[in-house]
Amino acid sequence: MRLIKAALAAAVLAVAGITLIASPAAAATLTEVTNFGTNPTNLRMHLYVPNTVAARPAVVVAVHYCTGSGPAFYSGTEFASLADRYGFIVVYPSATRSGNCFDVSSPEALRRGGGSDPVGIMSMVTYVQQHNNADPGRIYVTGASSGGMMTNVLLGDYPDVFKAGAAFMGVPFGCFATTDGSSWNSTCSSGQLNKTPQQWGDLVRAAYPGYTGARPRMQVFHGTNDTTLAYPNFGEEIEQWTNVLGVSQTPVFTDQPQSGWTRTRYGNAGTMAPVEGISLAGVGHNLPLAGQAAMVIAFFGLSGGTTPTSTPPSSPPASPSSPPSSPPSSQSPGPAGGCRVSYTVNAWNTGLTTAVTVTNAGTTPVNGWTLGFTLPSGQTVTSAWNATVSPASGAVTARNLSYNATIPPGGSTSFGFQANHSGNTGKPAAFTLNGSACTAV
Repeated sequence: MRLIKAALAAAVLAVAGITLIASPAAAATLTEVTNFGTNPTNLRMHLYVPNTVAARPAVVVAVHYCTGSGPAFYSGTEFASLADRYGFIVVYPSATRSGNCFDVSSPEALRRGGGSDPVGIMSMVTYVQQHNNADPGRIYVTGASSGGMMTNVLLGDYPDVFKAGAAFMGVPFGCFATTDGSSWNSTCSSGQLNKTPQQWGDLVRAAYPGYTGARPRMQVFHGTNDTTLAYPNFGEEIEQWTNVLGVSQTPVFTDQPQSGWTRTRYGNAGTMAPVEGISLAGVGHNLPLAGQAAMVIAFFGLSGGTTPTSTPPSSPPASPSSPPSSPPSSQSPGPAGGCRVSYTVNAWNTGLTTAVTVTNAGTTPVNGWTLGFTLPSGQTVTSAWNATVSPASGAVTARNLSYNATIPPGGSTSFGFQANHSGNTGKPAAFTLNGSACTAV
């Protein structure tokens, strides 16, 4: 009867020239779930199920930063709106301990089924599989800062559950490990914990001894000016996951999706490569930026791409591999029209990192480059990324790697290095590109 009356009312309004416009469906809301399973550290769980959820949906676990919460990460990131578009479900865990950081350091957290936060997060995943018909073959995790570190931990602990991860401002699996009950590892956070790719890979493999199945793909984002979890951790993560996945540490693809963003892919050049790194020049500890959540969803294969076949494990390299460092046999002169160099230092106690951007201000491309400069007294280079730097002190030369040899007119390339210092954290006074003087900016 109500439907008949409603129809009659609509007909009357139509005759009168009045058109009824249906109200849009209310947006889905974030819902807290309690009693979701084993939860040794009393995590909280919030769930976002879009109105247009797929019949067999994928699941993205989105893990917040220290001092944050699941609801804060929901409102402050773009994952829920992307779920509306693509039909996947988002799980937002919340840490409840003091400081709201996740446990990525205890021995319990760094082994499969060992207890602590990873077990509670796994219970959330199981709950969604059981109650929301989620596809167990499409479970993913992403997170920022503490959540980025937890992304690394979950991929190491549960490689049979997660198909891929995306870590913003994270550190390698096991980097934050402690045994004294503390939850902070200053050596790791400052970027001073350096291991070979083999050693990093062994830490991951030890989390689930005897596992021989497929390993999840990994995407990492990091800003060069990050002073909370220092930028060298970016390179260490890439070393770890290329080793775990058995692919070369030499990128097979490099581009700049936006100015200052350098993206490198390892293993293959596709959107869903085994390992992808996005380095953000001049950016601090404030990721993700606008548009980066969409890059994550594309990497996961949830935005219309074909879901990749699981990457099988391969035997770990017998010895760590390094990108070729020799410059091309023929090297162009410095660019006609000049060059500019931006050089930023982030220092602590007795160490520092640099972020260096070289811009070709001329009208001809630079094919193969060397940047010459003199380090201030007391500075000694210990490692470098996106270039080789030698000797370790004094008058040094940074040389391109195989994948970043060309700087087009108006284009730029970035590299950096870590160094020890004895108190002088200053910058070089002058720079030359292929023997031609550059302007320091």
